[in-house]
Amino acid sequence: MADDLTRIAIVNPDKCKPKKCSQECKKNCPVVKMGKLCIEVKPTSRVSFISEELCNGCGICTKKCPFEAIQIINLPKNLNRDTTHRYGPNSFKLHRLPTPRPGQVLGLVGTNGIGKSTALKILAGKLKPNLGIYDNPPDWAEIITFFRGSELQSYFTKILEENIKALIKPQYVDNIPKAVTGTVQSLIDAKANKGNKEEMIHDLELKECLAKSVQVLSGGELQRFSIAVVAIQHADIYMFDEPSSYLDVKQRLKAAQVIRSLIAANNYIIVVEHDLSVLDYLSDFICCLYGQPGAYGVVTLPFSVREGINIFLSGYIPTENMRFRKEALTFKFSETAEEEEEVEKHCNYKYPAMTKTLGTFKLEVRAGEFTDSEIIVMLGQNGTGKTTFIKMLAGDPSDNPEQSVPELNVSYKPQKINPKFPGTVRELLHKRISNAYTHPQFVSDVVKPLNIENIIDQLVVNLSGGELQRVAIVLCLGKAADIYLIDEPSAYLDSEQRIIVSKVIKRFILHAGKSGFIVEHDFIMATYLADRVIVYEGNPGVHCWANSPQSLLSGMNQFLKSLEITFRRDPSNYRPRINKLDSIKDKEQKANGNYFFLDDNSTD
Repeated sequence: MADDLTRIAIVNPDKCKPKKCSQECKKNCPVVKMGKLCIEVKPTSRVSFISEELCNGCGICTKKCPFEAIQIINLPKNLNRDTTHRYGPNSFKLHRLPTPRPGQVLGLVGTNGIGKSTALKILAGKLKPNLGIYDNPPDWAEIITFFRGSELQSYFTKILEENIKALIKPQYVDNIPKAVTGTVQSLIDAKANKGNKEEMIHDLELKECLAKSVQVLSGGELQRFSIAVVAIQHADIYMFDEPSSYLDVKQRLKAAQVIRSLIAANNYIIVVEHDLSVLDYLSDFICCLYGQPGAYGVVTLPFSVREGINIFLSGYIPTENMRFRKEALTFKFSETAEEEEEVEKHCNYKYPAMTKTLGTFKLEVRAGEFTDSEIIVMLGQNGTGKTTFIKMLAGDPSDNPEQSVPELNVSYKPQKINPKFPGTVRELLHKRISNAYTHPQFVSDVVKPLNIENIIDQLVVNLSGGELQRVAIVLCLGKAADIYLIDEPSAYLDSEQRIIVSKVIKRFILHAGKSGFIVEHDFIMATYLADRVIVYEGNPGVHCWANSPQSLLSGMNQFLKSLEITFRRDPSNYRPRINKLDSIKDKEQKANGNYFFLDDNSTD
């Protein structure tokens, strides 16, 4: 069996500190004890070097490393023949590449740190693949020979010979103000060369932002601006890295329609997206990426949209007979419905009709009630007052102080997380939620599933967006409260983490007998979490009202009708799927008034 495997050793340069330890990895390695240089720490190098050829895979170095900087992973040997790129010794390795097709949208789905952005850089011609030979990289002739017989051969030949233009909409739009200066209007005018400028400004709702400087744009405005800048230029390859971040449901669908409007017979479009319903809506076919984040990634062959997303959720690739996740991710609502019947709901809370005026914006809240062991999801566009209502539940007074929410213990996770704590994650959890953090039930239900152990000793200020989000959710759920108010828990999380977070929140609220109010734009998360929904209507940013809580079915129908989109349900894992605009199913459901979930037996 050992002959069928190849070994990769990963040394994390941020964690490996040979000058601060006794080099336990080298001292305890049995191969080094036999006199072979399996682990070497050169005086000039900042990190240890592990020889993958000499390593016997015992894993002693991973256990002995005080900084947990080493991973030793066994991979099937046939993957070694498919190595596309490696950044250097003991670093991340990408196997295979997604294969784009002219005139179609290729969707990429996979967890964070698995190589999606690396694949985009290679396909855009911005990173030359080294086929794993980082010390003596091959030239283009060898690279094209390597891809001989596949569609990638002609793709790379085009990149080389025809000088084709690739545009990437970056993943982190927050960095755009650091790179460019000027007003939205001036930057769009400077880039526009396609004749669709006015159409893009209208479709992406940028009219209000044209006079603004890029430096003052919000996250959602930056996202729409960056999509527009790519869409108004002529290019042969369009790439969109996470185009739905910061956008509400309506804007996500508009962005998807804008991306699909760029399709032409001879151009390529590639999209990385974590909102699975949006990915489903805009893609023509899909490649999944699996592996170990930060260590290696493997790209699957292309699948149809439905099959590709279902393979990702099931964690099993039938064409390769490969399981990459222990358990499948499903959206079977009946599982929780059965559990709910056993939970007695006895605490009823009521809140009165309220109004809140903030500058030129007015929010009207219609009276409603909620109960324990229940999650209410707030559905509405950006600027309709969802966060304002959450703050009113948290104790912010209404315009008429007599009409305010009764005093309750509240735990609030804000939309924007600004890390100011100077210590590690462990110190933060001990300081803020020491009782919950040391409780075995809380650890097994919340801390472990959210994979906090991996980042427990990192400084809070050094955490990525997704890591911060997971820590913020743990802090929110760890505080003793009657109501948990959670604003956009899916932000910065990848598809897999979103589903895990949904299950953690749902289980916690149900078993603790508490109430939850959640603002969420990821439709799959919203439908999985919601027992009931509050639908927001009105003119965003001017005058809106929050309806009373209503059932999931009637609330979703009302909300989707206002967006003019219809959903059906996948028969194998029950995930919501958006019907393509004006498809037979879309027209059929609109005619029947069923905008939300029909039993679906289709396989498209």
